[in-house]
Amino acid sequence: MKTNSIHPVIDLFAGPGGLGEGFASLHHPTLPNNYAFKTAISIEKDVSSHQTLKLRHFYREFQSNAVPDDYYRYLENKITLEELYKRHPIESDHADHTAWLCTLGETPHEDVKKRIIEALNNQKKWVLVGGPPCQAYSLVGRSRMKGQENFENDPRHFLYREYLRILIDHKPPIFVMENVKGLISSKIQGRYVINDILRDLSNPASIIDSKSSDLEYKLYSLSQPGIMNSTGDPSDFVVKAEEYGIPQARHRIFILGIRSDIDIVPKILEKVNLRSTVSDAIGDLPKIRSGLSKGLDNNSTWLETLKEVTQQSWFKREKENGLASLAEHIEIVLESIEEHMLEKDSSTYLQPDHFMQWFHDERLKILLSHEARSHMKSDLQRYLFSSIFAQVYDISPKLSNFPKELLPAHKNITEGISGKKFSDRFRVQLSNTPSTTITSHISKDGHYYIHYDPSQCRSLTVREAARLQTFPDNYKFEGNRTSQYHQVGNAVPPLLANKIASIVFDILERME
Repeated sequence: MKTNSIHPVIDLFAGPGGLGEGFASLHHPTLPNNYAFKTAISIEKDVSSHQTLKLRHFYREFQSNAVPDDYYRYLENKITLEELYKRHPIESDHADHTAWLCTLGETPHEDVKKRIIEALNNQKKWVLVGGPPCQAYSLVGRSRMKGQENFENDPRHFLYREYLRILIDHKPPIFVMENVKGLISSKIQGRYVINDILRDLSNPASIIDSKSSDLEYKLYSLSQPGIMNSTGDPSDFVVKAEEYGIPQARHRIFILGIRSDIDIVPKILEKVNLRSTVSDAIGDLPKIRSGLSKGLDNNSTWLETLKEVTQQSWFKREKENGLASLAEHIEIVLESIEEHMLEKDSSTYLQPDHFMQWFHDERLKILLSHEARSHMKSDLQRYLFSSIFAQVYDISPKLSNFPKELLPAHKNITEGISGKKFSDRFRVQLSNTPSTTITSHISKDGHYYIHYDPSQCRSLTVREAARLQTFPDNYKFEGNRTSQYHQVGNAVPPLLANKIASIVFDILERME
């Protein structure tokens, strides 16, 4: 039975709001200038992520054609955030209430229950979204933590139980739970965690003392048709983002739950014929050079640092191979750099085209967070080599491809060269394919996220990472740059979430 209502979203472990943004940006088919969903409450414990959430909730308080000029003045640094909120107190207070700084598992459960009841305001058609923190499930997280005492008792293994409690308390008609692919292979006390989670999501009261023992959910994949059960193949829940128009090879688990009394079979995501690439996503952004992390940083010093490569013995040997050698390509790039020297940052905003209209905001006058990081001299030379190698051979180099003079002085470098450990320590994001997965590790260094253009010789900026994650250009991340990278890397791509929202909206509209 179709309605003209706007459906509430309850977003748990919200991060900077990627999953919620996808739902909140789905246009309503019958209500002009309105959206199909509205985030009733987002719960997040990280301070910077919460600040980002509040700003986006503020933005979403206005109809799509009525966002105030003050919002853009803030983005342009013409007014402060405090001034923005002060000028629009009603929307600011509402955003402050719906973006909740809260640590699930520590905040008293009755307080959480009360806030969600208040946010839902007796509406019956709504959706619960989110996923528990993934450090204890991810392959990298487990490798770091497995030597620690009480690893198997780490509370992050069990935060999904907070999800179960909320399911029991509020009985949402639909939920969407997201987590890392590493969850499939994660074990605790010899058992696969994913099997326990699927069983518990099907019957949330099974591990919690509750009167809601009759509450059950049918579980569905978003990439495979048909109902799933706890004895099926968990990999069927994996969604490969690049297959659905996202310019990134991001593989994550998405579990769609529909309450058992609702007799509706959901649709699945539609695959695209032509995959979006790194160049599609960031190719229109202004070119900028990297910075130098130590010593004097100006154009001439930066260029001289790159030119030092030509004095190394490997370069001279390579040049003897003739015009097809890497050395020749390096010389061409260096000449081009010298003729067209770049700046370290740019706020010039060019309106994107193609499918990237998703990013577009005609009222946006500047480009946000497009500033290059500074790198050590030795890393700059490695970035130059890597990006040119990728340009010539159409693959990112392994450590075994590096000249000895460019290899980093790491303890495990021998293992890397032999391919046993971190052989792709320096990874170029190839222009003609989707990027590799953007993770929170991008906040630590840029080695895995080298720009494909050797004339820029740098790692990706926050805005480029956000583009690959499909955040709109008017989406501002609060906090320092490290925090911004971290927020982007941990998020669900909003464009993918938008496609999931369309499936959920169809279910809600078909409900009695």
